[in-house]
Amino acid sequence: MREAWRCGSNFSATFRTAVALWLTGFASAALADPIPPGFEAGNMTPIGYSALENRRGAFKMTLKKTPDGRWYMYLGHLWHRGWTIVDVTDPNNPTFVKHIPGPANTWTIQVTSHGNILVTALQKAALGWGLDEKGPYDQGLLVWDISDPVNPKVISHWRTDSDGTHRNSYPGGRYAYLSASAKGFEGRILVILDLENPAQPKAAGRWWMPGQREGEPRPDKAPRAFHGPAMISPDGKMATLAYAPSLVNLDISNPASPKLIGSLQFTPPFFGGGGQALHTALPLWDRNLVHVNSEAQNERCKEPLHFAGLVENSNPAAPRFISMYPVPVPPKGAPYKNFCEKGGRFGPHNVNQEIHLPDVEKPGNLIYLTYFNAGLRVYNISDPRLPVETGWFIPPTPASNAGVRPRDGVFTQTEDVLVDTRGNIFVTDKNWGLWVLRYSGPGQPAPTDR
Repeated sequence: MREAWRCGSNFSATFRTAVALWLTGFASAALADPIPPGFEAGNMTPIGYSALENRRGAFKMTLKKTPDGRWYMYLGHLWHRGWTIVDVTDPNNPTFVKHIPGPANTWTIQVTSHGNILVTALQKAALGWGLDEKGPYDQGLLVWDISDPVNPKVISHWRTDSDGTHRNSYPGGRYAYLSASAKGFEGRILVILDLENPAQPKAAGRWWMPGQREGEPRPDKAPRAFHGPAMISPDGKMATLAYAPSLVNLDISNPASPKLIGSLQFTPPFFGGGGQALHTALPLWDRNLVHVNSEAQNERCKEPLHFAGLVENSNPAAPRFISMYPVPVPPKGAPYKNFCEKGGRFGPHNVNQEIHLPDVEKPGNLIYLTYFNAGLRVYNISDPRLPVETGWFIPPTPASNAGVRPRDGVFTQTEDVLVDTRGNIFVTDKNWGLWVLRYSGPGQPAPTDR
């Protein structure tokens, strides 16, 4: 069978342009921006904010703490091509460092890192997101050296020969785990990428859901696609994935040949739209639990029910769904009865996922979950059979949308969350910059770093 993956030694014209632009980047000494007024919160307080030099719509985040005690955040962008570095050493004063332009007409929204390696996804944008749907784009991923944290250097560009990669994971060590498009497949699949030599990445293995490959029989009409990321067990032998339509446990002790251990299907009865049918799996390895959720797609809830909840995973061959989180309720006095009426998308999206990083808070009794127009929600799962909401934060309504979404009006749309070991909660939004929050409700973990 012809292997469709390669690592290109000759960078595309768009990428060469991006590198040239990056070389013109410069550090800024500007102070953090004032905290925008008008937010609403329960057991949550904003302590810092950065407008990212008016680059609203930062997306995924990853974090690096340097040996000299500096903390740097790397952010992908939805409405701008490229990546931003912010110094978050002082969480009250998150300071813009620089923006590194990326290739034109390309989604640069996803980032992951460990140690001195940063992996940034390159992807053809989905339809209806403001880019030229017929124009040239770049794809695959870039591997960066961030040993100098404010001056990243591209080590390599790996391509998929298809539409690129989405939410990848690099937990350190030899392998990265990709959500990748592939010729001959419907929807993204899992690709294990060997980074033993970061300058020459190579595909080490891959796995797909039966029915994704052209010509394979489909056992049912449920969607089949891997949104990512893959979460790797502490011993490195099992991957737990939200792989629509199911939660999947894979034996990856031989990366060249991942094998199914067990799965739990969620669609039907829940939402069945592509890889978002099951968007996120966050294992709590110490308790044999997995947080799972779908991702809202249509504005004003014009779709089947979305959910977030917990799976008991002590027997990876037979996971069991044991509880669902309560649906967020609007603040008192809100001019809408429920968040579906508010406008924009409402439903679960991202959690504090980069837990492989030593300076990111590990899952305890709190699950931090972004909820689009309902902002950030915090769930206490000390009783996994009875999760309760114990905190929330909703950014103010923006003066305007930063991009082409939402389409039915001007609304906040909270996207991603990352929590560091100092207790700082970082949040991004389609229509805002970078928020820094503190939680004060029950179950607050003691900071393990200062």
